[in-house]
Amino acid sequence: MGEKTEFEPGDKAPNDGEYTEVGEKSFVTEIKNPKRVTLQKGEAFPETSNHNRKWKKLTKARVH
Repeated sequence: MGEKTEFEPGDKAPNDGEYTEVGEKSFVTEIKNPKRVTLQKGEAFPETSNHNRKWKKLTKARVH
């Protein structure tokens, strides 16, 4: 069982770090100027720009 990698607004950050918005299918997303936030472990994720987006840790959000 792996660690959750995408988070919804209101979820708690599992680790300190920088998180960015990703689209519904993060491996094909083409979001222009996505929001980025820096959170400490346990802080809640803020609202995204639209309801179809989620938060993902910046190092895991890169395109393959």
